[in-house]
Amino acid sequence: MCSIHPIRILRPLFLGLLLCFQSGIAADENQSSVEPVRQVVARAIAASSSSEQRAIVLSLKSNPTPEAVLWLNKWKEGAVFLHEDEQGTVTPVLLTGEAGSDDSQEVVKLADGTPFVGADGKPVRINPKEVEAAETDSGLRKAMKEVSDIAALANPDKAKRVRAIQDYAIGQNVEKLPALLTLKQTEKDPDALRALEESIAIIRLKSATPAERAAACKTLGSLHSLAAKDMIRSLLTDSEKAGDAVTASAARQALKSIEAHISTINAFGTAFRGLSLGSVLLVVAIGLAITFGLMGIINMAHGEFIAVGAYTAYLTQNLFASGINLSPFGVSISIPGFNFASGGDLYFAFALPLSFLTAALVGLVLERSVIRFLYRRPLESLLATWGISLVMQQLFRLIFGPNNVQVSSPSWLSGNWTVNDIVFGWNRVFVIGFAVLIIVATWLVLNRTPLGLLIRSVMQNRNMAACMGIRTERVNMLTFAFGCGLAGLAGAFLSQIGNVGPALGQNYIVDSFMTVVVGGVGNILGTVISALGIGLADQTLQQYLGNPVIGKILVLGAIILFLQWRPAGLFVTRSRSLD
Repeated sequence: MCSIHPIRILRPLFLGLLLCFQSGIAADENQSSVEPVRQVVARAIAASSSSEQRAIVLSLKSNPTPEAVLWLNKWKEGAVFLHEDEQGTVTPVLLTGEAGSDDSQEVVKLADGTPFVGADGKPVRINPKEVEAAETDSGLRKAMKEVSDIAALANPDKAKRVRAIQDYAIGQNVEKLPALLTLKQTEKDPDALRALEESIAIIRLKSATPAERAAACKTLGSLHSLAAKDMIRSLLTDSEKAGDAVTASAARQALKSIEAHISTINAFGTAFRGLSLGSVLLVVAIGLAITFGLMGIINMAHGEFIAVGAYTAYLTQNLFASGINLSPFGVSISIPGFNFASGGDLYFAFALPLSFLTAALVGLVLERSVIRFLYRRPLESLLATWGISLVMQQLFRLIFGPNNVQVSSPSWLSGNWTVNDIVFGWNRVFVIGFAVLIIVATWLVLNRTPLGLLIRSVMQNRNMAACMGIRTERVNMLTFAFGCGLAGLAGAFLSQIGNVGPALGQNYIVDSFMTVVVGGVGNILGTVISALGIGLADQTLQQYLGNPVIGKILVLGAIILFLQWRPAGLFVTRSRSLD
C-alpha cells in the first residue's frame, strides 16, 4: 500500500493560506480551494477589470500546483483566446486540432476542456489571426510570478525546490520572509533546510533591527554563504557609515569566514585540477618514457598521437549519431551513422579502445617506415619526428579543417559532485581513475608478462638481449606501438575536458618530455611522481599568479634547476650496460 506523508500534503496548503492572508484576498480562499484550477484561471481571464483579474490569480496561492503554473503560462504566452457570442458573453478557449483550409481550428473551453459548441450545436471554429488573445499587463504578470514562485517552493523534486528557495531571496524582499519561515517548519530535507536558512538570513540582512541583521550575518558566516558575500560587504559599508558597530562587527566576521572558505575551495579545486592534468600527462608520458628509454628515440611527433586519439573519439561520436561527412583533399566522404538515440552515452565506451588501437596502428606504421632506421641516433630522430609532426598536423587540417571540432561528453561524464562548494567534475574524476588503471596495467605488462620481460631486457642491454635470441626489432615495434596507443588514450580523455584541434598535442609534448626527464628515463614510478608534481605545480601557480604563461615559465625554471642538481632525474635506471 502506498502511503503519503501528511507533511507533503499540508506544506503547500499552509504556505498558501499564510500568503493569502497577507495579500488580503481571504474572501476568495474558499472558492479557489474548491474550484478546479483551470476554472479559476478561466474566471480570471473573463473578469471585467485588471484588479479583479489580479485578485483571482492571487487566490491560486492557496493551491500552488504545477497545473496552476501551466495554465497561467498559457495565458501569459498568448495561447488562450477570447470568444464573444451575440449576447456579449466572453468565453476563454484553447485551440485544438489541425487548421482547416481557412486557417480556422476547433476549440475547447479553458474552464473544463470540453468542446465549445455554438447555439446550433455545431463545434465553434475560430481563426487565431482574427480573434483576440487574452492579454496581460505588468500587474497580472507580477501576480502570476508570485503564484509560480510559491508553486516552485512546494515542488516535490528536491533539486528544483532548493533552486526555488535560493531564487526566492533575490531582491531581499521582506514580504517573502513569512513563506520561507512557514516552509521551514515542514521541510525535512537537509539540503533544502540549509537553503532555507541561507535565504531567510539573506532577506533579514534588510531588517530594520541591528540585532537581527547581526544574527543574519552570523548565520551566513557559519553557512559560508557564497551568494551573500557581496550583500554582506555592502552591508558592512553602510553600517560603518551609519555608525552601527554591532552590525559592522558581525558583517566583518562573516566576510572573514566566507573568504577563508573561498580560499579552501580554491586550494582543493586547484589540487583537483592539477591532479587531473597530472593524470593526462602521466598517460601521455608513460609511453614516451618506455620508448625513449628503450630505443633512445626523441619522438617529437608523440603529441600528434594524442590528436589521433582525440579525432578517433570525434569520428566515433559521429558514427554513432548521424554519420561521418568529410572532404579530405577535395574528395567527399560520407559514411551513414547508426542514429542511436542513446549514441551520446554509448560512443565513448567504444571510443576508448578505438583511440588506443588507431594510435597504436599509426605508431606501428611510423616505426616500420622511419623510426627503425634511427635507433640510438637522438639528433636525427629529433629532426625526423619533428618533421613528421608538422606533416601530421597539416593532414589533420586537410581532413578535419583548421578549426576545433566538437566532442560532446556522455551524460555519465557531464555532471559533477559538489562537496562543501567544491566541484568535482565527473569527466576529470574519470580521467584520474582511468589513469590509475592504465598505470597498473602498464606495470603488470612490464613486470608480469613475457613481453614485459623482453622489453626490460632490451632496455637494459640491447646487444646482450640480441645474443640471447630476442628479436629486438619486433620488441621495438610492439613497444613503440604500445606507447603511441597510450598517447591515443590520453587524446580521448582530453576530448572530454578541452578542445580538439590539429595542434592539440603541441600543448602537451613539452610537458610530457619534462615529465619523463624529471622522473627518470624509463622509470614508471618516477614518471608517476613527476607527472603529478608538474600538474599540481602548474595549476597552483596559475591559480595564485593569475597568469598561465608566468606559471609555466616558473615550472620550467624549477625543472632546469632540479636537473642541474640531479641530471638523471628522480630515479635512475641502473644496469651493467648503463653504468
